[in-house]
Amino acid sequence: MVSIEGKTAIITGGGRGLGKAVALLLAKEGVNIGVAGRNEELLKATVAEIEAIGVKAAYTVFDVGDEQQVKEGIDQLVNDLGTVDILINNAGIGTFATLEDMPTSEWEKIIRTNLFGLYYCSMAVYPYLKAKGEGDIINVASTAGLKGGANMSAYAASKAAVISLSQSMMAEWRKQNIRVITLTPSTIASDMSITAGLTDGNPDTTLQPEDFAEWVKDILKMSRRALIANGSIFSTNP
Repeated sequence: MVSIEGKTAIITGGGRGLGKAVALLLAKEGVNIGVAGRNEELLKATVAEIEAIGVKAAYTVFDVGDEQQVKEGIDQLVNDLGTVDILINNAGIGTFATLEDMPTSEWEKIIRTNLFGLYYCSMAVYPYLKAKGEGDIINVASTAGLKGGANMSAYAASKAAVISLSQSMMAEWRKQNIRVITLTPSTIASDMSITAGLTDGNPDTTLQPEDFAEWVKDILKMSRRALIANGSIFSTNP
């Protein structure tokens, strides 16, 4: 394991859930943190918690599905923090309904947020990592992207596309010492999964955001000669 103290990470969807858990844990490792999302109050609160840990923190509000907002927001975070070494593409949405019942507009919104959002954020951060000659991008997909199921067509399709895009990024950018890591977690007790009725969030049986954060931290601390190309995490006995 190597130290990540002094590194700078940008985390999308960083105001709550998985993103916030990752932000706080990395901050405890000495990583400076930039969080992005759509809810300014949640982002402000997260930044206050991070600053209390003793590292630099900043936030910006943008919709990952809007390319111009993403470019301006990422540039602002890099300017505020001075640099970027790590991108955690965590932002995502999910609506769960039958193919018959889900409106086309909702289908398109999920694809734009989950797939195009990840693409826009990665492309905005990539020039900074390329110029440094190293960096890490962690793309949060889902086990739903490995195998679709009933009532999750748009979400599963978006995550399957994320997996493929992420693997293409890995194949191209590893030559520039940029590690691109594709993570496919199973159900975690996030706001989205609890609200959608995918889990009751029982901490005795269900993965928690903090478990995911520990996983991300350990991957980032691996020697730079090693690359976790992809990986899954499940609850042991849900």
